[in-house]
Amino acid sequence: MQTWPGSAYPLGATFDGSGTNFALFSEGAEKVELCLFGPGGKEKRVALIDVDAFVWHAYLPNVRPGQRYGYRVHGEYDPVQGKRFNPSKLLLDPYAKAVDGQVQWNQSVFGYDFDNPAKRNDDDSAASMMKGVVINPFFDWAGDRPLRTPYSESLIYEAHVKGLTQLNPLVPPEIRGSYNGLAHPAVIDHLRRIGVTAIELMPVHQFVNDDTLQKKGLSNYWGYNTISFFAPHNSYSSSGQLGQQVQEFKAMVRSFHAAGIEVILDVVYNHTAEGSHLGPTLSMRGIDNAAYYRLEPKDKQYYTDYTGTGNSLNVGSPHALQLIMDSLRYWVLEMHVDGFRFDLAAALAREFYDVDRLAAFFELVQQDPVVSQVKLIAEPWDVGPGGYQVGNFPPQWTEWNGKYRDTVRDFWRGESATLGEFASRLTGSADLYEHSGRRPVASVNFVTAHDGFTLRDLVSYNDKHNAANGENGKDGADDNRSWNCGVEGPSDDPAVLTLRARQQRNFLATLLLSQGVPMLLHGDELGRSQQGNNNGYAQDNEITWVDWDSADQPLIEFTAALAKLRKEHPTFRRQRFFDGRPVRAEVGVPDIVWGRPDGTRMQPEDWESGFGKAISVMLNGNGIRERDRRGEPIKDQHFVVLFNADDAPLDFTIPPVKFSPQWDVVVDTAGRLADSHVIDPGGVVTVEARSMVVMREHREKENDPDHSVAASLAALAESRTGDPRSPAPRPDARPGAI
Repeated sequence: MQTWPGSAYPLGATFDGSGTNFALFSEGAEKVELCLFGPGGKEKRVALIDVDAFVWHAYLPNVRPGQRYGYRVHGEYDPVQGKRFNPSKLLLDPYAKAVDGQVQWNQSVFGYDFDNPAKRNDDDSAASMMKGVVINPFFDWAGDRPLRTPYSESLIYEAHVKGLTQLNPLVPPEIRGSYNGLAHPAVIDHLRRIGVTAIELMPVHQFVNDDTLQKKGLSNYWGYNTISFFAPHNSYSSSGQLGQQVQEFKAMVRSFHAAGIEVILDVVYNHTAEGSHLGPTLSMRGIDNAAYYRLEPKDKQYYTDYTGTGNSLNVGSPHALQLIMDSLRYWVLEMHVDGFRFDLAAALAREFYDVDRLAAFFELVQQDPVVSQVKLIAEPWDVGPGGYQVGNFPPQWTEWNGKYRDTVRDFWRGESATLGEFASRLTGSADLYEHSGRRPVASVNFVTAHDGFTLRDLVSYNDKHNAANGENGKDGADDNRSWNCGVEGPSDDPAVLTLRARQQRNFLATLLLSQGVPMLLHGDELGRSQQGNNNGYAQDNEITWVDWDSADQPLIEFTAALAKLRKEHPTFRRQRFFDGRPVRAEVGVPDIVWGRPDGTRMQPEDWESGFGKAISVMLNGNGIRERDRRGEPIKDQHFVVLFNADDAPLDFTIPPVKFSPQWDVVVDTAGRLADSHVIDPGGVVTVEARSMVVMREHREKENDPDHSVAASLAALAESRTGDPRSPAPRPDARPGAI
């Protein structure tokens, strides 16, 4: 095997069109061997002789794309001092751009003896290990570039590659569950139909299936168990695992971009699949344990765990930080993704101990000319002390707003005394973000996400039903803030089904008409259920897959109409917080007015009165105080939104407002006011129990009468759509039937 000195940069395996450069960082290594594997598994070892700044490197002129490889790293084995070198363990390159195979669980992939954990195990793990793959980096992007959709125009759709496509009858069977399947026109057309501007993919970095789950007949379905931060997960490839997964992923991104949809990745940089001190030796543990992982100061054989997974990446180490930043830049520059959602992002801010918004990681992101320009979304918590950090991330970041989720759930299930916070969440959570110079778009609003109930289950179950997970119901959250509408689980009671359908519409309408950035969970617009399982992390089956054949078509139409209403009216997409001050065009009329059901304005004492189940809000379309790209003031129509979370109908008096003598009903989640007459100022509108009504300033000439959400709901309440691709109706296909 011909070997040249090569280069210490870039790290990983880099094919340049002629040969491949290999470079691996390890400060504590005494010797490093590159291991090349043939089709039959035969191994050839090449010693890396050249070392620069602890980077071991070589250039192999005869190595081409498709070559499988790994490393063996020699050095001291002293776990108490944090040193876990063991050349009998084949190690995956942390910078591998593609991975072939999966880990085969047995004694060989562990660095200690099962019978005596204090003893080093020297069984060779090569036959049981996944291998890195040299890739062809060249791809015809056909002029594609990452999109830059403004947050204020974004609607994010959280999705699982396999779960969204596995049961879609319009996707060819051979590509279901893959990147190719996700890019199929049937999926993209659906996303465009409901107004999605960005798909946020649950982990697609190469992850490992846990041995403990496999023994139960389960799997790590969600994928929050990363082992390679550069490689697209190979099981989601329909075309092969020897680099084809990279080409397939890029083609998927290109297809989404052509449809105007951004691709955001849910990334897990806070820990890896190597777990605790009793975990396997797969990659960084055997390459340079102390450089990559946070170790306990008093006994370095143990790992500091802020993630609940056994280890935490050492973000106080420049080498671990380099790994993260190199990975982020790679996915933007080479894979063309448009942003990232950071799992347990608070763990990345623990440079020393406490969560610190001035941590080196945030400084690196801030000054990076590539990463700083894409969408950065934090899951602003971890399991460590002081880990709940909603509202405390730097100005450049947006956040999953867990307080929005909790407050909106409480309001619609009829909890008292949440009215003041509900108003704050509805208007962009200024109390959380304004103090740091951020705007309403800092809040990524959601009612449901992958972790917890689906929307349909949120209105169908009071308790979790996680028996299928094999943990005796101990897993998953106990506090779900859900309400089953009177019956736990499936029901054929028409009153219960009607109420559940209405509650789903309430949540969707509230979410899509709130200030901030809305995020939908995949399948919620179809009425997807997980049979009450609120922790489907291990369920790679019909429990978690989207059932397209049972899709609730009226709910899809309702979601699409709401998304269109939001898109057409900047009143619901403000880039600045409301301030309650009068607008010049209408002297004395503020940009927002909160009202009681009797038509009078809310007073300070009303927010604390505890009646808190009904409220109205007037949104002044002339009070946006923003300018368009040409510098012209943005003006819109005025809106009044009526909320009634009580269990009885309630009359709302519509106050007279000089700039809008009449109002049109455009949303009624109860469906009763669809296509109703024009509402006069001072008139009374009856809002049904647990429902909401949206009224828009009346104009004589309606440009697009079909966009009325209420009309859409009324037209589809009794029949399915005329779309020939739609499934035939089922006997129980009422809106929200479960």
